[in-house]
Amino acid sequence: MEVIDERLKLFLYLITLSILILIGGLYLCQVAQGDKYIRLAHNNRLRMIRTPAPRGEIFDRNGLPLAINDTTFNIMGYPLDLNTPEKLEHLSKILRRHGIPITVPDLEKTIKQQRMAPYRVMKIVPNLTMPQMAELVADYEFPHELFPLSVWRRTYPAGSMAANILGYVSEISEKELEARTEDGYMAGDLIGKSGIERSYEEILRGQPGQESLEVDARGRKVRTIDESPAVKGEDIYLTLDMGAQKLAVELLRGQKGAIVVLDVKTGAVLAMASSPVYDNNPLTWGVSGREWNAIINNPDRPMLDRAMAGVYPPASTFKAFMSIAALEENVITASTVISCRGGLRMGAHLFKCWKHSGHGGLNVLGALQHSCDVYFYQVGLRAGIDRLIKWGRKFHLGEPTGIDIPGESGGNIAGPEWKMRRFKTAWLNGDTVNYSIGQGYVLMTPLQIARVYACIANGGKMVTPHLNQKGYKLPEDIGINKEKLAIVQKGLDYVVSRGTGSRAGRFGVSVAGKTGTALNSHGDDHALFAGYAPVDDPKYAAVAVVEAGKHGSSVAAPLVGQMLAHLLSH
Repeated sequence: MEVIDERLKLFLYLITLSILILIGGLYLCQVAQGDKYIRLAHNNRLRMIRTPAPRGEIFDRNGLPLAINDTTFNIMGYPLDLNTPEKLEHLSKILRRHGIPITVPDLEKTIKQQRMAPYRVMKIVPNLTMPQMAELVADYEFPHELFPLSVWRRTYPAGSMAANILGYVSEISEKELEARTEDGYMAGDLIGKSGIERSYEEILRGQPGQESLEVDARGRKVRTIDESPAVKGEDIYLTLDMGAQKLAVELLRGQKGAIVVLDVKTGAVLAMASSPVYDNNPLTWGVSGREWNAIINNPDRPMLDRAMAGVYPPASTFKAFMSIAALEENVITASTVISCRGGLRMGAHLFKCWKHSGHGGLNVLGALQHSCDVYFYQVGLRAGIDRLIKWGRKFHLGEPTGIDIPGESGGNIAGPEWKMRRFKTAWLNGDTVNYSIGQGYVLMTPLQIARVYACIANGGKMVTPHLNQKGYKLPEDIGINKEKLAIVQKGLDYVVSRGTGSRAGRFGVSVAGKTGTALNSHGDDHALFAGYAPVDDPKYAAVAVVEAGKHGSSVAAPLVGQMLAHLLSH
């Protein structure tokens, strides 16, 4: 009996202790921390749905749409409503029945990638059109737990015509998200990846909206409590003229190269074509890893913007710069005559002129008109590389122009310090000879060449190329003597009116400019022409570079002539 009594007492003690613990727990939950659990219960009843903002749209200078927003639909739902293979199979079957080829593995991957909490709404199927969505919700087997959400999809009506300028948007990467979490980005947001879309991301993106919902125990919507609408991003109007841009792309079709056209007074970019082209629409809508690799591994490199990132020897287009530097440094005057006998011998090496029989005696006007190499060999040696580098810096050679899209190359101004740093060898007179005709180590982008010719055309002011109409910057006067500049302008007029660039002047407008044929170690020579029009009152400067085009006079010059004639006639 005593043993039984002890057991009963122990049992009573345990019951009493349990009751005290329960009372303590109730006190803790209901009194001490009651407010906390009320807040948790309230939050569990509320859901926040973030709605992306419509992106600001992009237009050309005449109001033609270049980047717009099309309305599409996402199918939204909660992970708990799709937590079995049977449910996923059912949804996949319905989608495929309506022509939407999404498999169970596709759905599983989509759900896994978003890594959402079980009670938070997520995107199950993206980018459905209005007809697709209407068919689905009308299907009696469509899961009532899922619902459509109206969203926008970026579309580029010009497609490949301006892809190198506009760039594209795509879902933010994990690396980008880590770097920009404080800017309000979330997984699944779209962000500018290149071009104008990237440069002006902050003003294009807008402000996302938010909807507060009351949900039931399964997390399904009961009613909307509060809603703050998304704010569309700011629209951007470009300096680009799509008529000129389309013509430039068509002129380059089937070739590798670039065409650039600038307003000589403001630096506004009216056309900046790169060939071959790519279509930016699929990149925004989503491509597979295989498709992406096919694009970036394409040997023709369609995503390389040759207009501002392709670097080439400027060849004889450089002779206009050489003439200005030599005249400014008093190395030559307008009447200085240098004899060309077809080449210049330096030691054991003969530097040839393109005209092997020679040009005879020429002044600077004749040297530009006939593109005499020997004349400029001698001018370069007389000036010396240090003075040429000094004037190169005045023209901002070897540095980016500052255009308002990413990815620009600065080219290469070369020179003794650069060669010693790069090759650990001294600069030679032969290097100066090559430099003097735009060959050797000096490299420029088509955009840089266009900027130099805009400066020659407008009286000696360096403009900053820009695509956004609000991106204008005051030109920099680099201090060229107007009388000496007029000599070079007259020489460039002679090039087209009576010299090697005559084919640029066959389109009904007066053009001044310079041909160029650049040595290419990988094949046929590159063809170049740089010029401006009209001669008496220049408005536009244009450059064409055709890779492996062989001759600037016959291949590149007509392209520039057509571009300038189009703009001046329209």
